Amino acid sequence: MASRVTERLVDAPCTDRVPRATFQGLRALWFQLAGTLCNLACRHCFNASGPRPPWLAPLDPAMVRRAIAEAEALGVREFYFTGGEPLLHPDLFPLLERALAVAPTTLLTNGTLVDEPIADRLAAIAEASRYSLEVRVSVDGATAEESDAVRGRGSFDKALRAARLLATRRLYPIVTATEIASPNASALYERLRARLLEAGVERPRVKILPVIPTGRAARPDGTLPLSVEDLAGASHVRLQCAEARAVADGGIYACPILAGLPGARMARERLVDALGPTPLYHPACRTCYETGLTCANA
Repeated sequence: MASRVTERLVDAPCTDRVPRATFQGLRALWFQLAGTLCNLACRHCFNASGPRPPWLAPLDPAMVRRAIAEAEALGVREFYFTGGEPLLHPDLFPLLERALAVAPTTLLTNGTLVDEPIADRLAAIAEASRYSLEVRVSVDGATAEESDAVRGRGSFDKALRAARLLATRRLYPIVTATEIASPNASALYERLRARLLEAGVERPRVKILPVIPTGRAARPDGTLPLSVEDLAGASHVRLQCAEARAVADGGIYACPILAGLPGARMARERLVDALGPTPLYHPACRTCYETGLTCANA
């Protein structure tokens, strides 16, 4: 199975045979805040995050603040903080506050580190902020048996606890699952929603995502990248990279799925330099195109 580290050595080919998505404007900016540092090592993780020394380093807080300011000037409409596990970043809370002074902001977490004090802190930040704070809690099934097989023993119960803690503070989380343990997305949605209600999570919100063929889920037989012919006459507007960018160690990238890959790097420092057409060179681009995948909340 191809590793994320191996993928980093491959640049996108510079050829007219690589289709490109036209950039429509900066709607969303993602921060790969914790890099690939995480307390879990999920077997489908698209960037192979885990507790070992990260191959993609956490972000310097100064870089995050600069990007927020630049994004504000460019009319950004929302921010996302992800990883790895962003709760492992020592400056997460002040950076959330800074982002929330500019636009609605979402924190993506596996939930296992959310305790009473952290839930209190997030609720207080949300209450005091000009814009809305969303929290996404990730699981991979509607039962502990399903999800723990992907994420590790005890992770499902901890994520459910996080969802309850947040919901009781009126910070209703979006619980996100992939189809890895249950390929019927509609059935998984209903089962997970029912499980959240049973666990005492009021107003359950659920998002189901396809498995992305990269990182630990890379397919041994490979997935063909998109071709110019695949996109002939198609609109690129629905592709995430048409209106989003990701800030990660090393620069500005096309999207959070490809953050850290040199072939996906659009600029080294300035957001304004990263707003051109996006080369759809990676097999993951096919998944986005064929499934309509968006990492955003909508």
